[in-house]
Amino acid sequence: MENGQASKKPFEAVVQERGATVLRVCRAILGVHDADDAWSDTFLAALQAYPDLPVDANVEAWLVTIAHRKCIDHLRAGARRALPVDHPPEQPTRLGLPGDTDTELLDAVAKLPAKQRQAVAYHYLAGLPYKEIGVLLGSSPEAARRAGADGVKALRTVIQSPASLVHSSSKGEVQ
Repeated sequence: MENGQASKKPFEAVVQERGATVLRVCRAILGVHDADDAWSDTFLAALQAYPDLPVDANVEAWLVTIAHRKCIDHLRAGARRALPVDHPPEQPTRLGLPGDTDTELLDAVAKLPAKQRQAVAYHYLAGLPYKEIGVLLGSSPEAARRAGADGVKALRTVIQSPASLVHSSSKGEVQ
């Protein structure tokens, strides 16, 4: 004590004494993999606030409170992040994939010149804007738009009616 006042321990000593407790709290809440990050965040926040901590404060309770809040932050952030997986789940879709009976459309698209075929596929199946399609095709956005329009026009002339693309039953159900 200096001049009748108690002094706080150096922060390094606090980390040495209470680090294991904070790590156990973080591991209990987050698990082993994310606990180290929360532990580091806890002590970084504590380092900034330590000079203002009253001398008679319960340091362990204060650190556990900070750790608790940092763990909540990590949990919230984790809910916003994609989780890595070994194999993404397969989700079959028919969006943009003609069925087995749509060979007429597939054959017509396959007979288009390469740039028209690519422009149609990139714009109508992948949803890319013509600006990006132009980059992919090594041309201007206007040229990509023209190739897409020419490709659609060619497809319309080859495929006589929309009824040949989608067969409906008498009840209006698509087959």
